[in-house]
Amino acid sequence: MNTHFTLDQSVVATSGDNKPHVVVIGAGFGGLAAGLRLLARGYRVTIAEKLEQAGGRASVFRQNGFVFDAGPTIVTAPFVFEELWELFGKEMADYVTLKPLDPFYRIRFDDGDVFTCNGDADFMRSEIERFNPDDVKGYEQFLIESEANYKIGFEMMGMEPFSHVTDMLRFLPQLISHRADRSVYAHVAKHISHEKLRIALSFHPLFVGGNPLRVTSIYSLIAYLERNWGVHYVMGGTGALVAGMVKLFKEQGGSLLLNSPVSQVVTEHGKAKGIVLEGGREVGSEIVVSNADAAWGYANLLGNAEPKRWKQQKLNRINFSMSLFVWYFGTDKKFENVDHHTILMGPRYQGLLKDIFDKKVLAEDFSLYLHRPTANDPSVAPEGCDAFYVLAPVPHLEAGVDWHAAAEKFRQRIQTRLEETLMPGLANHIAASMIMTPNDFEQRLNAPFGAAFGPEPIFTQSAWFRPHNASEEIDGLYLVGAGTHPGAGLPGVVTSAKVLDRLIPHANDFAHSG
Repeated sequence: MNTHFTLDQSVVATSGDNKPHVVVIGAGFGGLAAGLRLLARGYRVTIAEKLEQAGGRASVFRQNGFVFDAGPTIVTAPFVFEELWELFGKEMADYVTLKPLDPFYRIRFDDGDVFTCNGDADFMRSEIERFNPDDVKGYEQFLIESEANYKIGFEMMGMEPFSHVTDMLRFLPQLISHRADRSVYAHVAKHISHEKLRIALSFHPLFVGGNPLRVTSIYSLIAYLERNWGVHYVMGGTGALVAGMVKLFKEQGGSLLLNSPVSQVVTEHGKAKGIVLEGGREVGSEIVVSNADAAWGYANLLGNAEPKRWKQQKLNRINFSMSLFVWYFGTDKKFENVDHHTILMGPRYQGLLKDIFDKKVLAEDFSLYLHRPTANDPSVAPEGCDAFYVLAPVPHLEAGVDWHAAAEKFRQRIQTRLEETLMPGLANHIAASMIMTPNDFEQRLNAPFGAAFGPEPIFTQSAWFRPHNASEEIDGLYLVGAGTHPGAGLPGVVTSAKVLDRLIPHANDFAHSG
């Protein structure tokens, strides 16, 4: 599409009108972080967001006085957020309050055994010893290797754009020496013999959409992230972190357009020149950054541009992550015995993972993540009440589950399980209730097959194999978010925006080169 643009300054960034303009598609954490970094580099920035609020997967739902975080609830690497405020000489703490949690979470096994995780080294050794004294030495070695994997996977590879296959080849020696071909579960099993401890130390890839039985062992870095920086809760909910980023973005002159779905990236001679909003309004720019799901964006936003790498046949071969069933509910009483974070393991671990990721069937059993923010933050519920969010990993929509028919029955099964374990009498105290199914991920968030985390982070879909941060399809188009490198999860998504610093010049240099 060849178009001459006359910008409507009422809807785009106006701070320093002579500066090059960037349009960001999507106001998830990746899009907001990209917008802030580009403002700091001297650009005018406009973010166009499909939804009625910023946040993307980190939206906020409200019902009957309860506040529910729709998606992420845990901050494990606060420094990736703090850097965004530091770009402008400000302190994140003046906008957002993080509360370190102790314990991080408790894992309740199906037989009632409980494993508690926190950041205290002596306590953790005692927990390992309580289950199996012979595994303490192996646990210590696992932590050493977790730190090494963090340095390779996060500090080195996480900041690398991986625009060329040679970028990948440079890291092959480290990946080989650290057995990146081995799964996280196999990596843990090398050091740990007790099955419950293997489960407790290997489930973390599920936080980023990965199957612990096959995702590369590099993802054991999550254990180091937790140990070194802790697990934090954002007071007011994760939505308060979104609000803090939006406030900073607007203070620095950024413009945020809500209820503004994008229908196309406009190109001239193979270069991105802006976007078209649904309804036909065109917004011109020198650079476009997409925080949309990468596979969805390549399938839907390129218009008449002919794909080079990400043709439909290649998109069809992507292995997507699992999806999620989430029940948000409030109670008219407090369940004081429930921790802030609880993981309730079902009777099966490996079998359930295979059902979800490989067989793609909705099993009769499930494992659950239960979040009770009111354990530390009464502001998200009416006085005397509790707010909850319970999540079950489920197969994505290729499973063919009719969630319109299955959702309520599945919710009831979860409710029954909670009543049998931690929350007796729950059914009599529900004061608010809403659900999110794989259908909602697909329709609300433009996630192919309702996959909650984009492409599954197996080795052959990581780094160079993933959609690149600098688009292979259109010059001047860049990607951030879960679908590109380094991947899903708050640290990865926010770091994807930092990769842009390696790819997009300062605005003054860009204008000069233009």
